[in-house]
Amino acid sequence: MTEATQPERPGMADGVCSEFTVFTKIKPGHADALRKDLAELTSGSSAEGGRAALKEIGTLHDARHVIFDDDTRHMFASVFDGSWDTYIDDFARTAVGARFEKVFSHTEGFPGIADPHVKDWFIAHQAPAGVFVSSYPDLTVQQIWKNQRVNEAFQAVLDTPEFRAALDDPANAALLATPAFQKLLDEAAG
Repeated sequence: MTEATQPERPGMADGVCSEFTVFTKIKPGHADALRKDLAELTSGSSAEGGRAALKEIGTLHDARHVIFDDDTRHMFASVFDGSWDTYIDDFARTAVGARFEKVFSHTEGFPGIADPHVKDWFIAHQAPAGVFVSSYPDLTVQQIWKNQRVNEAFQAVLDTPEFRAALDDPANAALLATPAFQKLLDEAAG
């Protein structure tokens, strides 16, 4: 049995990171409503719900919305891990889908996030970057979060009297003298 192949999707990648930028026309008279909806998405419990959904998805590095050209156009841009199709599917299946529905309902021709042709609509409005560079092309969102958790745990250990005592214990001298351990302490200090 052969695997189904995904169609080639527009957008550039740098390592595990891919970019996605969509330009749309705002429906006449909808710019203020769009601006209001965008503000609501970043405030109070709505912001908390959005962060929870993004944590559930676990592949979004960043996203931004811009209203421009005298309130006639809207840009959505993001950086994500993984395949384009999975990215869109993940957004549609979570609370982010309702957010997309709300925001893009102010744009011309948006079929709705649940419409089977929504991916075609996004592709028709997508403008791939001419250049795309990531500062950390080999790190997924999940790896970055893990690195943060490990760093926080390590920093907590460094702050304990037991760790300080272990550094002073002659029995640990061989370990402390290794280049790997010295590098670890240097990184923690920097």
